[in-house]
Amino acid sequence: MTGRRTDGYHLLDSLVVFADIGDRLDVALAEAPALTITGPKGAGLSAGPDNLCLRAAAFFGASARITLDKHLPAEAGIGGGSSDAAAVLRALSALTGRRVPPGSEALGADVPVCLAARATRMQGIGEALTPVAGLPPLHAVLVNPGVAVPTPEIFRRLDRRENPGLPVLPPLPDAAAVAGWLKATRNDLEPPALAIAPEIGAVLSALDSQPGCLLARMSGSGATCFGIFPDEDTAGKAALSIREAKPGWWTRPTTLT
Repeated sequence: MTGRRTDGYHLLDSLVVFADIGDRLDVALAEAPALTITGPKGAGLSAGPDNLCLRAAAFFGASARITLDKHLPAEAGIGGGSSDAAAVLRALSALTGRRVPPGSEALGADVPVCLAARATRMQGIGEALTPVAGLPPLHAVLVNPGVAVPTPEIFRRLDRRENPGLPVLPPLPDAAAVAGWLKATRNDLEPPALAIAPEIGAVLSALDSQPGCLLARMSGSGATCFGIFPDEDTAGKAALSIREAKPGWWTRPTTLT
């Protein structure tokens, strides 16, 4: 968090990477907008006009029939809703032959970077994107304790909004180098998130205690946390260990790129 504009929007400086797991969407042009939500994480989600998928279609200026097969936990700090919105925009662009209109940050700060869908430094209110080349694939474990953390409440609880931006990004040849660089950074949203959901601390401890864990950190506004590991096998074993110890948590090994 590097500041706040006079219109209330917060200024960000984040390194964003993408996991190889996510929700699935089916999008078709239709006379009237409609949204159906399925999947293991779809229960309780609104399919009304306030849903980000339908808002994305309205922003694009198209009427669409959308099926969202929800696999990522909601309000989890991993950009699931923003990625879904970006997927709707890309699908409508392919279906109509029209470009996605500028200004998609109006849907949410993470939507432009999710449209890019590659390792990126995200600044401003989400509209200033700098691709990050040469970042190695990162074997990681994502863990969510099943606690929803509303992002607006996290921002309301911030004690300080004027902070230094990210340090210079040097060449990062492997996971150990990435973890070492990340240790010199911070997540300004973590303290207020921990105050709202102390379970986040237990997740961080569980990840950090796994053999080979190079770094454990909260993602975005929480409550999902990630652990970086040196290889796929070590990450898989860590995910299995946490899943066995905490079967009620959402735990997934993944590769971040």
